[in-house]
Amino acid sequence: MRDLDKSFGDTIRLRRKELGLSQEALSFRAGLHRNYISDIERGLKSPSLRVIVKLADALGLAVSAMMRMAEENACEPAPSVKTE
Repeated sequence: MRDLDKSFGDTIRLRRKELGLSQEALSFRAGLHRNYISDIERGLKSPSLRVIVKLADALGLAVSAMMRMAEENACEPAPSVKTE
């Protein structure tokens, strides 16, 4: 099983990209700092429940759905990151 913080961050990043949002746009929607979004996506920060609720709302997901996605991602190999 992968690190849960990293898996949660990957889930946030994947959903953000599905919606075509930048980190800045997501941070504005969620009322969080862009650097904090970046740290969460990289698995460097473990968000509180309040932050998880804000992120789920900003991403148009129920908290339970977002956590289920993170849990499923934790059981899979890490996604490859494409460099431009």
